[in-house]
Order: sequence, then structure tokens, then C-alpha cells
Amino acid sequence: MIDTKKAYLEKMQGKLQEWKADIDKLKAKATQAKADVKIELSKEIDAAESQHRELERQRQELDRADESTWEQVNGGVQNAWDKLDGTFKSITDRFK
Repeated sequence: MIDTKKAYLEKMQGKLQEWKADIDKLKAKATQAKADVKIELSKEIDAAESQHRELERQRQELDRADESTWEQVNGGVQNAWDKLDGTFKSITDRFK
């Protein structure tokens, strides 16, 4: 369990860092966009940042979880992960 938990948390941390870099790239892209696109993209970025912060909070909670609470906490983390992943796919599809 400990090795699996550690590997999962490391994978999650890597993906969170990747998503943070993607958010930074989107911010740079937004500064170059036309006004109407900039407003819409900024809203999407704000949503992604909020979801990213929530996932990071849940990752920390998962890190502190013991064996008896791991599955319960992990379910919430997986939902947050899927939501953020969907947000990035949506942003990428709309603002290529």
C-alpha cells in the first residue's frame, strides 16, 4: 500500500505541475488574444486555476490519509482530477 500510494501521489504531483504550466501558457495566450476571446479565455483560466487549487488540496489530504480512509479520499480526488482534465480538454478544443 505504501509504495502504491507513494507512486500514485508522485504521478499526481507531476500532472499537477504539468497542468500549472498549461495554465501559465494559457495566460500568456490570453494576453495576446482579441478582447472577446480574452474575456472568455480568462473565465476558463480562472475555472481551471480554481479546480487546480482544489485538486492540490485534495492531493495533500490523500497524502495524509491512512489505509482506512484512502479509498474514500481517493474517490473525491479522482472526481476532481476528471473535472480538471475535462476543463483542459474543453479549453484546448475551443482555443487552439
